[in-house]
Amino acid sequence: MRVTLFVQCLVDSLYPEVGEAMVALFNRLGLSVRVPADQTCCGQPAFNAGYRKVARAAAKRFIKIFEDAEAVVCPSGSCVSMVKHHYPELFESDVTWFDRAVSIGQRTFELSQYLVDGLGIDDVGASYDGKVTYHDSCHLLRGLGVAEQPRRLIRNIQRAELVEMKDADKCCGFGGTFAVKYPDISVAMVDEKISNIIASGAGTVTGCDISCLMNIQGRLSRIGSPVKTIHLAQLLAG
Repeated sequence: MRVTLFVQCLVDSLYPEVGEAMVALFNRLGLSVRVPADQTCCGQPAFNAGYRKVARAAAKRFIKIFEDAEAVVCPSGSCVSMVKHHYPELFESDVTWFDRAVSIGQRTFELSQYLVDGLGIDDVGASYDGKVTYHDSCHLLRGLGVAEQPRRLIRNIQRAELVEMKDADKCCGFGGTFAVKYPDISVAMVDEKISNIIASGAGTVTGCDISCLMNIQGRLSRIGSPVKTIHLAQLLAG
């Protein structure tokens, strides 16, 4: 099979190692990988901020670039949720683009979703020493219904121990522009998340959205905690 990698903006600009981990993982599984060099943002920030015209332009570009792909895989539940659920909404009054939006949405997957549900794989031959706790990112859990897939993958990592934190499904407080508009509320939410992570006894926290992990890691570093954050792709590539 041929996988086409959709690189989330934060991964592209700040955490390229996550994209590299996905390529390494797919190569280990014997999959052919394509990474379109002309890809850009899916349009989610503009959509969330109410700029529908701008979001529509970004969505059209995304569809044109990826619509010939067998499977589009992204290391971000929020970006995949945007493509699957909000692209059809953007083009609900345009039959031609609506059909193209629905079609690409059906072939776009978050990483753990693709591995477990698409390929039927829950053991990728990874190894990692230590206790790991998992954070459920909001769009991935509530928008895509993905919760057990990443946990199955983690449980099959050699020498790793999955320990559940309290309220793993509660928001970390990032929420994109939410953290900028409501910083006090955002900090209170991430502090609660940090307390639950530390109480779990895990030395590593993982998740499927680097935006959440960036927010969590930022707060962990500010309080001097030794707990590490690592994207699921990096964990599975180990």
